[in-house]
Amino acid sequence: MIPRLADDSGFHGPSMDEFFPEILFNVFGVPIHRIHLVQFISVVAVVLVLVIGTRRMKVVPGRFQSVVEMGLGFVRGGIAHDLLGRKDGDRFLPILTTIFFMTLFMNITGIIPGLNIAGTSIIGVPLLLAVISYVTFIYAGIKKSPKNFFKNALFPAGVPWPVYIIVTPIEFISTFIIRPVTLTLRLLMNMVVGHMLLVLCYSATAFFFFTAGGGWAALGVGTLAFGGAFSVFEILVAVLQAYVFTVLTAVYIQLAVAEEH
Repeated sequence: MIPRLADDSGFHGPSMDEFFPEILFNVFGVPIHRIHLVQFISVVAVVLVLVIGTRRMKVVPGRFQSVVEMGLGFVRGGIAHDLLGRKDGDRFLPILTTIFFMTLFMNITGIIPGLNIAGTSIIGVPLLLAVISYVTFIYAGIKKSPKNFFKNALFPAGVPWPVYIIVTPIEFISTFIIRPVTLTLRLLMNMVVGHMLLVLCYSATAFFFFTAGGGWAALGVGTLAFGGAFSVFEILVAVLQAYVFTVLTAVYIQLAVAEEH
């Protein structure tokens, strides 16, 4: 059991209040808080990385250009072309690349000292990305088959007509409601839980080392080790969630442009 002191110097674990930080200032009447600043920094960083990395590309690339090319090539070959084919992959490559790098940079801020929280840990960004994915999916389906997209999505072929009474509502909910909701919540909750774990480990470490003192410092070594391990794990989660979000977007597009539509 973690000891607590009677005054304010006791251990304070993480809470959901961290995701509703104090408003710092207003921009044209829009309130801005710390997580918004983290999001702005992420956007500036990803734009600078991609612009600088691709502005003056050389036949023999340097290290920075090689890293950027590796990331772009991964999205193009490992996601777009692999799931959509070369033609549709190149067609939707800009949106898939944007989703991947925006999600990755927003996620990775959760383990950067001084920022310490993911830009995707409040619902605005995950919801925006899910809406973009959803709209792209609808656009791709209508573009491929303007007359039959919704019909094929809601009335699968080979199903007896009476069964459509049950199948069609299920298809509507799963295809047009559940997909954007699950995209949003999967990304959001992974970042929220990751942040809570890191705060718990490092706040416990600070408490054991600097407040409890004495023999409790031995526990601080353990919580510090767990914090380091979770930090590495959070990097993997940040990359994995960016990959999963982009892959699911590509899968939805692939389903929309499939031949049966």
